[in-house]
Amino acid sequence: MPNPFNLNQVSRVTLSAAEVDAFVFWSRNPRPLMRYLDELDDMGCRYYFLFTLIGYPDRIDPGSPPLRQSIRTFQELSARVGPQRVIWRYDPIVLSSFCGTGFHESNFRLVAQELKGATGRCVISFVKPYRKVRARMEAGAQGSAEPVDFGSMPVRGLLSAISKAARENAMEIFSCASEQDLSAFGINPSKCIDADLISKLFAIPIRAPKDPCQRKECGCAVSRDIGMYDTCLFGCSYCYATSSLERAKANYARHDPESPSLLGGEKDQKL
Repeated sequence: MPNPFNLNQVSRVTLSAAEVDAFVFWSRNPRPLMRYLDELDDMGCRYYFLFTLIGYPDRIDPGSPPLRQSIRTFQELSARVGPQRVIWRYDPIVLSSFCGTGFHESNFRLVAQELKGATGRCVISFVKPYRKVRARMEAGAQGSAEPVDFGSMPVRGLLSAISKAARENAMEIFSCASEQDLSAFGINPSKCIDADLISKLFAIPIRAPKDPCQRKECGCAVSRDIGMYDTCLFGCSYCYATSSLERAKANYARHDPESPSLLGGEKDQKL
């Protein structure tokens, strides 16, 4: 895989089940992978999913599957691997003039009811106001991505409402890399790469420290991220990892599924 910030710097990451404690899959649409789960199981791979499911209007999130389709996929995946191995991510929360706290309160409650019994935990976060994210959202008239005022009554009401909805539907609720202490709302910090969860799910002892390369608020254990910037085709307006949808399409077209290289082919990347 190439370094996302320097494509000329290439490293090799083993995918051998014997050398990997667990795979953590992030996805808005894991359905294309689901037909390979038997193969992964036969290889002895341990894995769980972080499934992002929100249901934004197309003007914010144009490429994700329709909400009802995503809910069905979530339910089917949960039935296949178990609810403790599919974590619902309702993030990032974007607040705008047409997608405000009222939208999120009712939308979160609807999805939580549909996912009751299909997952045991939910993770939330608010959109980060990176410069390129603000520029993209404002250019598309999707609203601003300014810092969230956690002291405002609407935001406090939203946090209370979604925490209550999660509990009513038998889910623990956590925050992801939040600079704010949300424990007053029953929302505690989470770890996407969670060594304790991996140990519990697969009955293996793991003593992995916090990843020092991640930001201070992130609690993830040491791991290797093999994703690539500018390769996702969903086109979400709040995405920090895609600077150009056209560049993402070009990179996607370069991928050779027969090559061990993450982007392009072996002719493009030599170790």
